[in-house]
Amino acid sequence: MVYLLMKAISLFSGAGIGDIGLRAANYEFIAFSELEGDRLELIKHNFPGSEFFVGDIWETKNHIIDYVNLQLSSTGEKLGLISCTAPCQGMSKNGQGTLLKNAREGKRPKLDPRNRLIIPALDIIKSLRPEMVIFENVIEMRRTIIEDDDGNLVSILNLIQKKLAPDYVGDAYDVEFADYGIPQRRKRLITVYSRLDSHQRCFHSGGQLVPYPTHSRDGGKGLKQWTSVSEALKAFPPLDAANKKVATNSSVPYHRVPVLDKKKYRWVSNTPPGRSAFDNQCVSCGFDSNPTHSTSKNESGINRASKVTPVYCESCGDLLPRPHVLEKDGTYRIMSGFTSAYKRMSANLPSPTLTRNFSYACSDQKIHPIEHRVLSIAEALKLHTISGYKYEWVKDVCGVKSKTSDALIRLVIGESIPPLFMELLGNHLNNIRNGDFIF
Repeated sequence: MVYLLMKAISLFSGAGIGDIGLRAANYEFIAFSELEGDRLELIKHNFPGSEFFVGDIWETKNHIIDYVNLQLSSTGEKLGLISCTAPCQGMSKNGQGTLLKNAREGKRPKLDPRNRLIIPALDIIKSLRPEMVIFENVIEMRRTIIEDDDGNLVSILNLIQKKLAPDYVGDAYDVEFADYGIPQRRKRLITVYSRLDSHQRCFHSGGQLVPYPTHSRDGGKGLKQWTSVSEALKAFPPLDAANKKVATNSSVPYHRVPVLDKKKYRWVSNTPPGRSAFDNQCVSCGFDSNPTHSTSKNESGINRASKVTPVYCESCGDLLPRPHVLEKDGTYRIMSGFTSAYKRMSANLPSPTLTRNFSYACSDQKIHPIEHRVLSIAEALKLHTISGYKYEWVKDVCGVKSKTSDALIRLVIGESIPPLFMELLGNHLNNIRNGDFIF
């Protein structure tokens, strides 16, 4: 179905990854705002014709408002959407109730100033009055409090509701992207507000402003089963981290992986699916009952990995293929690390969340489900659904084009949202808007 083209702007845009999904749902972005210049350089190449605001949003917000108002007044069009992905690094993992209780008792918590960036974003929203607003952030946003303009400690979600009421209605939804056929387990908080009558009728009738899941872990009840990482990656040529010759396949762009040294390759190549190399058993005698790696809480309640996990086989005494370090006396001990480090993905599940460290075997569950290596960038682009859209990894610096480094691509994947979900969300909102969705 072809939807009416709607004007949109993006705040805290990153490299515009989520926005390419919204663009596919017929949202035309006329302006982007981003602090980091290298991300904005990617947007400039992939969203030609838009306006770009680089810098601190506290300083650029009035420029954004003036520009968008001028553009809309010249065409007579409305602003359909503002997409807002405020920084998440400072979002709290602590209980919101505990923080507020301590504050009332005079124990004022130390708050991350980055969390207050939602305030200038709300100022922009209040001034431009888009028809819809999408906030995308980590689940911890539910528990995060900030200091408002009056010096009061408030929940971010409560502040959003307060600032946008009564014109807008909406809610925050915990979303697992694997529930939408995306071959990656990644949870985010998607908050949607709208001032359109159709959306408000849907909301007040018990409908939701995010699409309903199409998949579940086991399937059934009208839902499909999650898309597994092995299913998603089955078309990729095999690679191996043993040496440079087999670690690259030039027929597929970005299909290459780092070579592992012999010691790490031994650990990885002996790791079964869904298990960590810290649990590997003896390859010399076949004894498979050596104690596995574990964690426990210390006196402060902090989870710590065991430091006494054996690295020598209890049956034959040979060195186990487990991550280890050499001591001064010539013996080996277990390497410091958690049970999820050097862990192979489960082939029958979607991949774990892709972070900027997906190219490192020592990171959390980053080993390929079958082959002896980490994921290639090409595979990560597939699992993150970016490869399903037109997006070129080319930076535009003052009109001069240059290729993007692998490090920046990994960073962008780790900090962005799968664009397929944003396309589904955009289409869901379009369906409600056009009366094509029964709730």
